Amino acid sequence: MGQSMFSKLGISAVLVLISMPLLARELTLPETVTLKTINSAAVSADGQLTAFTRVTPRTPYVDDDGSAFIELFTVRGEAAPIAYISNKTPVSAIQFHGDSIYFLSKRGDDKYTSLYKIATSGGEAQRVFAHTNNIVSYALSSDGRYLAFRARSKADDQQAKLAKKGFKAEIYEEQHEFTHAWLVDFEQTEATATAVTSDRQVLSVAFRPGQSQLLMRTAPTPLVDDNYMSSQYQLFSFTGEVVSSFASVGKLGQAEFSPDGRYLAVIGAADYNDPADGRLFVYDTQQDNQVREVLPDYLGHVQDIAWRRNDELIWLGHRGTESEVQALTMQWLESRSLLEPGRAIVVDIETAPGTSEVIARAHTAEHPTELFRIENQDLIRLTDSNPLLAEVTMPKQVSISYEARDGLQLDGILVYPTNYQEGQTYPLIMVVHGGPEAHYSNGWLDRYSSPVKYAANNGFALFFPNYRGSTGRGVEFSKLGQNDYAGKEFDDLVDGKNHLIELGIVDAKKVGITGGSYGGFASAWGATAHTEHYAASVMFVGISDNISKFGTTDIAKEMHAVHARSYPWEKWQWYLERSPIYYAEQARTPILIMHGKEDTRVHPSQSMELYRYLKTHGKVPVRLVLYPGEGHGNARPAAQLDYSMRLMRWMQHFLVDGGTAAPAHELPHAEQLK
Repeated sequence: MGQSMFSKLGISAVLVLISMPLLARELTLPETVTLKTINSAAVSADGQLTAFTRVTPRTPYVDDDGSAFIELFTVRGEAAPIAYISNKTPVSAIQFHGDSIYFLSKRGDDKYTSLYKIATSGGEAQRVFAHTNNIVSYALSSDGRYLAFRARSKADDQQAKLAKKGFKAEIYEEQHEFTHAWLVDFEQTEATATAVTSDRQVLSVAFRPGQSQLLMRTAPTPLVDDNYMSSQYQLFSFTGEVVSSFASVGKLGQAEFSPDGRYLAVIGAADYNDPADGRLFVYDTQQDNQVREVLPDYLGHVQDIAWRRNDELIWLGHRGTESEVQALTMQWLESRSLLEPGRAIVVDIETAPGTSEVIARAHTAEHPTELFRIENQDLIRLTDSNPLLAEVTMPKQVSISYEARDGLQLDGILVYPTNYQEGQTYPLIMVVHGGPEAHYSNGWLDRYSSPVKYAANNGFALFFPNYRGSTGRGVEFSKLGQNDYAGKEFDDLVDGKNHLIELGIVDAKKVGITGGSYGGFASAWGATAHTEHYAASVMFVGISDNISKFGTTDIAKEMHAVHARSYPWEKWQWYLERSPIYYAEQARTPILIMHGKEDTRVHPSQSMELYRYLKTHGKVPVRLVLYPGEGHGNARPAAQLDYSMRLMRWMQHFLVDGGTAAPAHELPHAEQLK
């Protein structure tokens, strides 16, 4: 791919595109990584006002590297949103209390993230409370007297002094810095924070309505593995004593008390080996915390919950490639639909107890996440964060089903090339999700690692398969890949590819595979063990050696419980034979390997291993790109844009242009500096 391909990336037009109206056109790669999204919402007590935050990524080549800008808005009814805080100061954790909107931010001379509020009528934001370290999350009691929040203790000045003298030894996984729960009584003469916990990691904190009690999810250590597999919900007194516990096993997600404090709804796991928290449980505190799984036969995964009345719980579920919103009554455990599948992909819901209001964040194939109101089985759109998308050509995107070689029914999302002509075959980019406890929904799939609109407008078909082990199909389906690394789950990918070939859409000799994390594992497998099926591969933060991966990850406990169901020392040879490096000698698929240098989930050495095996063997084009400052995925626009450009150049070069050697590694970044 030469300079002419880069001109199609639209890099030099990145600033112009923000302000100029355009005719129907493709979505450029810079636009793909800088589109705005709505990332949180809250509803006032009367249901009349909604606050939301909008994320605006930094502009590549213009802004200095850093996190995105997050702004606060309100919207009343279907009127135009009003900006409340739009000075590029980060805003998070918004919630209403009384006539104010509370939020976390680091403003002015703040040394740490603090709690602020701004009147719903507008005006200047006021700092409510500052701590000796960053406030991570918070809750306010219903009467406004108490503030509970999560934060670490004050940083140890002695450690900084020792580090300055060169004493910087790190004791791996033993120097725990706990996030504690703290309580503030605003009726005291001088409001100070008192630690409620001392020896456990606090993962969430909330007040129990009508009681002087705190609901907290805690884990024995701050390690990610304990967050995933060893956490528990408990009620604590304000002085830190455990009042009661809510029995559970395995992964835990969100928990919400009913407005009267009687019921606690929890999204959890069916058992310790369930890969994802997606079951819905309700505990009755008037019956000694007796628990019921209220949707026992649900063939999907519950994603979010919110109480609308004391006896009515609104729940959001993802089922197959769609989403649905329903209302569950506690008395009869009957559920009725508020929003049928197929309207949009809802990602979370917000309610105002005592009102009928249900606010949702949702996306479709035509736009990223926006704000909606659910009303009469309909979605009323409240925001339009990216007007430029009205000018962009949208390719056809559909859910499809196909049959695996063993008869299992599978689904996925197919995106046609923009100018698709029946009877003509096209190059395919297969995008494999990570996890594998995740799934693709039929909504906005454009990411820096899967630039759908750009790829489709440049003649590619794209396929997003939900292979066995994915969520969205119930617990049994999500366990089908366990104890079978790279087995039937990756055969499912080949079967999906063959299905598209049989339909006459895809050119069998022009199939590329890409994905991150477990999807990176699939991409490495496709380039080695399944090399005959793929003509190009782009592996991101992926696994190449299941033996060394176990020894270098921060989730070894989770890997054993919900993925491998065994340990490497129980079957060394099996682990080796389920590793892409084992098949390096037979690899004939050109592979581009990319990885964040600070990744703790899948250590960068996984990419280095595969690179070294393939480079030494010397039979296939291979390139390794590392991203300093990035972890398990690229978070900043410059790194995202660089990734997108390399991904698309690799696929274009080997699937379309007939390249046999790796393209040049340079990208025209310097020419675009402003």
